[in-house]
Amino acid sequence: MVERVDHVCANDLRNDVEVDDHAGRGTSGFDWTGQRDVEAIRMAVQTRAFSGMKRQHVGGFKGELLADTHDMEGFGSRRSLPSMLKTNRDRLVIMPVPGAVAPLLVPSSIYDVGHDGVPRVLPSVGGISLNVRVGDNAFFFAGDHIEPGVSTRHREDRINTGYTVFACIGNSATILSGAAKGERGVVTGKHGGVDHVMIDFTPEVMERMALGDAIAIRSVGVGLELAGDHDIKVFSCDPDFFEKLGLAEIDGGYSVPVAKIVPASIMGSGLGRSTVVRGDYDIQAFDPVMVEKYDLHDLRYGDIVAIVDADNSFGRIYRTGAVSIGIVSHGSSDIAGHGPGVTTLLTSASGQLVPRLDRSANIKTILQLP
Repeated sequence: MVERVDHVCANDLRNDVEVDDHAGRGTSGFDWTGQRDVEAIRMAVQTRAFSGMKRQHVGGFKGELLADTHDMEGFGSRRSLPSMLKTNRDRLVIMPVPGAVAPLLVPSSIYDVGHDGVPRVLPSVGGISLNVRVGDNAFFFAGDHIEPGVSTRHREDRINTGYTVFACIGNSATILSGAAKGERGVVTGKHGGVDHVMIDFTPEVMERMALGDAIAIRSVGVGLELAGDHDIKVFSCDPDFFEKLGLAEIDGGYSVPVAKIVPASIMGSGLGRSTVVRGDYDIQAFDPVMVEKYDLHDLRYGDIVAIVDADNSFGRIYRTGAVSIGIVSHGSSDIAGHGPGVTTLLTSASGQLVPRLDRSANIKTILQLP
């Protein structure tokens, strides 16, 4: 299925396109004129119609996806289009929620034993990761559950629950104390279990920060709803960020640009939890066959991903045909059942969210972070 013709394709002057008519058991053709005014369409196409077409099956979801958008290098090609989506953003409550730079944590055993039986001592959650930011490869660094940028929380657990619930992806955050007082960053993820909120700042700002620096997140997004007759639920989304995700209305739902498609069968830690609004769950990447099949080796912090056959409406469960959309919030792990974490943004139990591969679907590009 071609769910939407992207600008990358619109600028590609291929001449002949064959459309597979399933009902008529045949094909028909049309000429590509090279005009730049492109309308969103939904049609089945034969893979020979485009060079480099890639067919992918994920559980109950089937799609033929243009490799041209998937293989784009770098981040500069994505553009933000004005949103035509109707939401209740004018009714959302805006409030500051207080936190602070979280301390670095290590397990009481010091060592973590991996899925391969090897004990390791590695950097892990908390602190300020000076050289790890959204856009970086989630498997590259020698660490376990590394959180990009600055890890934050409130020191009191009861208050921290509110902090992690009300922080939304794309919210702005302001440093309230220390040498970097007054500098601003952007919320990029949440990490369940340890209950951290990750915030991206520039390297220059992070060099001036210290553990314990007070931070206030400008919370807006809890309660955000997409208008219309559908079962799509929105979680942890700043309304400005939501409108820049690139959702496009199609017959029977909405197409969503994603950097990767992940089968629910390899999701691990966090399954069954009802903490969708304040945590994440992990992609298990221990099977090289699955990593190769779904092209996960270059998964990045901040990537927007689709988890197919996953319903996160009232907790994280497997449901054939359901689709959930999330953002990669923390890095890989060698511990059994763990891996790069995904914070849920959208979910549809009936599959009214249709993933469309777009390599530039990463928060770094979407928000044009410096």
